[in-house]
Amino acid sequence: MFKKLLELNETTLAILAVLFIIGITGIIMFKKRKQVNLTTKMMVYGSLCISLSFVLSNIRLYRLPQGGSVTPASMLPMVIYAVVFGPLPGIIAGVAYGLLQYIQASYVVHWAQIIIDYPLAFGFLGLAGLYRKNLIVALVIGTFGRFIMHFLSGIIFFGHYAGDTPVALYSLIYNGSFLGVDLLICIVVSFMPQIQNLVRELKKKSSLLNTY
Repeated sequence: MFKKLLELNETTLAILAVLFIIGITGIIMFKKRKQVNLTTKMMVYGSLCISLSFVLSNIRLYRLPQGGSVTPASMLPMVIYAVVFGPLPGIIAGVAYGLLQYIQASYVVHWAQIIIDYPLAFGFLGLAGLYRKNLIVALVIGTFGRFIMHFLSGIIFFGHYAGDTPVALYSLIYNGSFLGVDLLICIVVSFMPQIQNLVRELKKKSSLLNTY
């Protein structure tokens, strides 16, 4: 069986990885579902965070040719939302944000790529809520979750841009280039006392602080 897995091409392995990640995430969220009550407060804060991220995403400091751009901390509001309310609400808000990103400025080559690069990738920002004690760590987790989806999409759908470069390495460099800078900007902004105080206050006000 292991020998057969080695014989699979990168695209097939990437597809299997996507399915595996979705399955594992689904299991985790299924276990969490009974612990979450979507309140009006959560939906209001979610709408505000989505709106703020969407506005910030329109300010592109740099845009890559096949999609992806560097923005002034557009991921930060979504990560803060996940940190305050938990991973499941964070994923739901991320999926909604991803659909807005698709409507706003999508780069489409296949219908399945739309799902991976938009609702799934941005939905995985909500994984930041798995670690709610430290905003920096949460940012890394959420960004890594988004990166994995873009990375796999790059292997499956954008391999023809790689040329002589191995497809996986090309996808790693391409997606890591803009997400790494975006993450760095988010981390720098998150060190601001105003942001730290905001997160603490939102956590205090959240009735779901000790849910997860």
